[in-house]
Amino acid sequence: MKKTIMIIAAALIMTACGTNTNNGNTNKKRTEMSTLTNKEMAVALLKAIETGASEPIAYVNAANYKQHNLGVEDGLDGFGRALAGLVSYPEKAKVNTVRAFEDGNYVVCQTDYNFFGPKAGFDIFRFEDGKIVEHWDNLMVYNGEKNPSGHTPFDGTTEFKDFDKTEVNKAIVRNFVQDVLMGQHPENLTNYFDGNNYIQHNVAIADGLDGLGAALAAMAEQGIKMEYFKIHKILGCGNFVLAVSEGAFAGQPTSYYDMFRIENGKIAEHWDVMETIAPESEWKHQNGKFNF
Repeated sequence: MKKTIMIIAAALIMTACGTNTNNGNTNKKRTEMSTLTNKEMAVALLKAIETGASEPIAYVNAANYKQHNLGVEDGLDGFGRALAGLVSYPEKAKVNTVRAFEDGNYVVCQTDYNFFGPKAGFDIFRFEDGKIVEHWDNLMVYNGEKNPSGHTPFDGTTEFKDFDKTEVNKAIVRNFVQDVLMGQHPENLTNYFDGNNYIQHNVAIADGLDGLGAALAAMAEQGIKMEYFKIHKILGCGNFVLAVSEGAFAGQPTSYYDMFRIENGKIAEHWDVMETIAPESEWKHQNGKFNF
């Protein structure tokens, strides 16, 4: 397996440098790509971290790939060098994408990872002309614990529906983040929920508004503030909506990826990944964490 990872990592770097790794099969691969949706290509690229498959390299625009993970160098070769580091890691890489959806030329993936340790993550890919040209993500360490209501960051329904309500549901989430999380109109909190019926997947918070209130009260007692300053992107598909926001947690600059399931105009379920934003002196590029 480690030999396979080294091969795909080398292929990524060679492709980014303009080296032909298709062995004369360029036209065949282009035909295969045309049968895949953007979502399928994004999921396959992530799965290649586990399997070492080289085919998904062709889904990335080697000459124009912008990276927003601050710990990975820019370009396709940067991704290849990061992947090469898995060779020395003692555990086998695991990638299980639980939910994925498209919104225009963007694809959102929610994934259960094990690379350089177990993680929960969201990835966003932007496509141009059928190829991936940009990538954002949010990752957090996850060691298998369940929240007070017995939920993980991944369980819950995976059924996408209400596709005709996508834009309405995106507006609901945007308004919720602004009103409640950004504190513009906190008195509107209960308007966004069906009473206390609310499933929570944050590892530290129980279900329902009661669970949310108890968690916020506990943080306040410890002097911990959770702040949202700016919404950078809202992406959705039917009943699922992802909000990408910037703020601070316990005084540290923080990137918030919050995914909501909307049912009958109300927030019914919530998953999230919080990531502390590294100081600029540690960034591997100057593309920024957001910049959509």
